[in-house]
Amino acid sequence: MNDRFEGFLNTYLDLEQAYDTSGYLRPTLMGCSESYVEAVRDGFTDMLRDDSFGVAEYERLTNIEFPDKTTLRHYLRHLYAYLFEGAPEQPMPPE
Repeated sequence: MNDRFEGFLNTYLDLEQAYDTSGYLRPTLMGCSESYVEAVRDGFTDMLRDDSFGVAEYERLTNIEFPDKTTLRHYLRHLYAYLFEGAPEQPMPPE
């Protein structure tokens, strides 16, 4: 996992920010440099491919608890679709 991606998770998907699904996240990310956006995209891709990445690692990075790996993966796939594939809404992590 690259440092820029970890920073993105810590800054924009932490416990205080992740529940704000008002639509700021994608335009904020896309307003960053192309290299930063690419690092975040690569980070998501790597994380989604890594079967060993789970709820403990995500909680360490964001302070958000997921009930299980399946729920986390579902959330991350939808978040990727929102950020990079034009999905209309940012997903909400579990409450």
